[in-house]
Amino acid sequence: MKQIPFIKMDGLGNDFVIIDARKNKITLTPTLICKMANRKTGIGFDQLIVLKKSKTCDVKMEIYNADGSTAGACGNGTRCVSSLIFEETKKQKITLEAPDNKILTAWRGKQITVDMGEPKTDWQDIPLSKKAETLNLKILPALPPAVCTSMGNPHAVFFVKNVKNLDIAKLGPKVENNKIFPQRTNVEFAQILAPEKIRMRVWERGAGITLACGSGACATLAGAIRRGLIKNKAAIVMDGGTLFIEQKDGRILMSGHVNKAFKGVFFF
Repeated sequence: MKQIPFIKMDGLGNDFVIIDARKNKITLTPTLICKMANRKTGIGFDQLIVLKKSKTCDVKMEIYNADGSTAGACGNGTRCVSSLIFEETKKQKITLEAPDNKILTAWRGKQITVDMGEPKTDWQDIPLSKKAETLNLKILPALPPAVCTSMGNPHAVFFVKNVKNLDIAKLGPKVENNKIFPQRTNVEFAQILAPEKIRMRVWERGAGITLACGSGACATLAGAIRRGLIKNKAAIVMDGGTLFIEQKDGRILMSGHVNKAFKGVFFF
């Protein structure tokens, strides 16, 4: 029987299994990832993050969704990994290599802050399956037009009058798997509560309904700014808690707390 040591963490209830493969090589398959993700017979998580050595940064991250598919970004997961590297290195500022060689910077203060980079809004970058307007993209008759953004992974943000009344479980998968998104998409439903406060609920690509989504909160702020609904920062209130998001010099900064739940070993 083989075994994989892991750390279980979460950012506002958005939960992760983190595996350190910097010293010992670990081979993961979609089938094994799904077994680990099962909340009854495995560990359970929204995303799985594998740590590897980086030639240019403090650490390299590989990110997988609960369905075994790969992910290009994970904001809450990046903050969780950052907290581990801060603890390990005693540094105040670190760099992380995300998928597609994207370099992220994180620093610690009262909370952990990650520079998530510049949001991309061209239809090719999200990507969409055809040329379309990303500021007002009509996807479903039951929903207003979405703002589409890439934060290293695709997002479709819908600004609505009341997020509480929406059937996320029904609408989320219809948007995620719409043919306009060749790589599927994360789906955010957002309500402007005040000039610097947004209520947001999320359906994550490959994971379903989650309590929070860091990259989704970043995409929501970016979309609100593009629509002229918010100036440059906001508290994004999600089911699991609040993230503080700010756009500065075109880049999105995300701040929030993380929680280390436990360490364990997965047998297979």
